[in-house]
Amino acid sequence: MSAVLEQTRVIEDYLVMPDAEVAERIEEARRELGPRVVILGHHYQRDDVIKHADLTGDSYQLSVMASQTEAEYIVFCGVHFMAESADILGKDHQRVILPDLGAGCSMADMASIDQVEDAWEQLREIGVLKNKVAPITYMNSTAQIKAFCGRNEGVVCTSSNAIPLFDIYLKEFDKMFFFPDQHLGRNTGSKFGILLDKMVLWNPHEELGGNTEEQLHEAKLILWRGHCSVHGRFKAWHVDKIREDHPGMQVIVHPECPKEVVDLADLDGSTSFIIKTVENSPAGSKWAIGTEVNLVNRLQARFPDKEIRLLAHDLCMCATMYRIAPQNLAWAMENLVDGNVVNEIVVDDKTKHFANVALKRMIDFTETGQNRER
Repeated sequence: MSAVLEQTRVIEDYLVMPDAEVAERIEEARRELGPRVVILGHHYQRDDVIKHADLTGDSYQLSVMASQTEAEYIVFCGVHFMAESADILGKDHQRVILPDLGAGCSMADMASIDQVEDAWEQLREIGVLKNKVAPITYMNSTAQIKAFCGRNEGVVCTSSNAIPLFDIYLKEFDKMFFFPDQHLGRNTGSKFGILLDKMVLWNPHEELGGNTEEQLHEAKLILWRGHCSVHGRFKAWHVDKIREDHPGMQVIVHPECPKEVVDLADLDGSTSFIIKTVENSPAGSKWAIGTEVNLVNRLQARFPDKEIRLLAHDLCMCATMYRIAPQNLAWAMENLVDGNVVNEIVVDDKTKHFANVALKRMIDFTETGQNRER
């Protein structure tokens, strides 16, 4: 029986409990465990899970904050790659639990280590790697992809620091291979004036990614064919429609959205940027936000003095993030009370080492860029 099926079988009793009882059992387990446990809640999590979180934030931010605690158990209400990052960055004694092993990330799954290593070898065979090529992976990737970047002079980036990292790597390398999110790569590259004909898309299911040798040699930016299943669904017509229906509405979107959406928006930036922008805007301001619906709903509740709406009302939540329900959290927490660590996420030492190399480069280069700005 697979781990996911086994998990489903053992939490059946929790699925029939009243919501209030589930919530109380989570809190009772938290009281019993005390400082031995920290519950992390990603911004895109559902409200009935977020209310139990000790810390909320984006994936990298949460992993860093958890590593700064002395908690023995890190219960990550997010998706698989986030729990991996928490294990990579955590202290030796900390153990990471993902309440539902089925909570994955479709974007991260679009770039497997075998596919990336095969692509790298194809670039080597046609002589592209004779020049300096930097592999750059978005934080929304597996630990193995992060380790690949660590081994090959590459780096990890977030949607918050992609611009300063591109600035450094464009000056020091001939070209970049960016994965797994084509949209963040394309939008960031465009900010540096890279023309679209100097960006090629790598399809892992085709020879040379579906490109010619000449295109790959001339490209400045090679983009993996991956995308976010939520942000990739926003369209340019959504922006046009919201402005037609709601004059004066400012549009702010995540850079995982397609380029045509980002180009039409008033502002684009990371989840933290979106939150801070809305938070600091004056009463009465109007915002249409192109990101995950749970976050938008939470902002609506926090700021009733502002008009806040989802850019496209028919788009849904992050389905894989939604797999983590209070029932999963209660099951994981009560197992910890009983001394059982379930759904532990463990990154092997070699992968952890090289993933940390790429993450340390990210931290060092980001700090370098900030110092230059001062």
